[in-house]
Amino acid sequence: MGQHIREMDWQAGACAVPLPVRSAPSVARSARGHMAHLAGAMAEDQVLTKYLRSGYELVARRWRGQAGEIDLILRQGDCLVFVEVKRSSSHAAAAERLGRRQMNRICLAGCEFCGGQPGGQLTEMRFDVALVDGIGRIDVLENAFGADW
Repeated sequence: MGQHIREMDWQAGACAVPLPVRSAPSVARSARGHMAHLAGAMAEDQVLTKYLRSGYELVARRWRGQAGEIDLILRQGDCLVFVEVKRSSSHAAAAERLGRRQMNRICLAGCEFCGGQPGGQLTEMRFDVALVDGIGRIDVLENAFGADW
């Protein structure tokens, strides 16, 4: 038999490899995650208020499709505006948190959402990024990226 494992032994579990025991996340880590979630929700609230004050209409918040989630979907006239909100200590740090793969997922989700609209894929749309820094300043980058992937 040598180093070969007999099929019987494998099926009987004689060669089972023990899995590492995963401990529950620390209380501090859970608290940090909860605080980050709340800070993100507050940033979304701030950004939404900025858009509403500029005359936009809220269509959906945290809309989730098969392709992914979109933080805010707003309407300005006939145009749907898909907004990704990023929060960090600075606008530059917030911008760095948005990668190409995430932009692609947001574009796919936006197209999926438009598929359910009367104009379908011909619906006018744009993709904005709203950057929120540590003291709450908002920098909106209109048409930050598009469905050119």
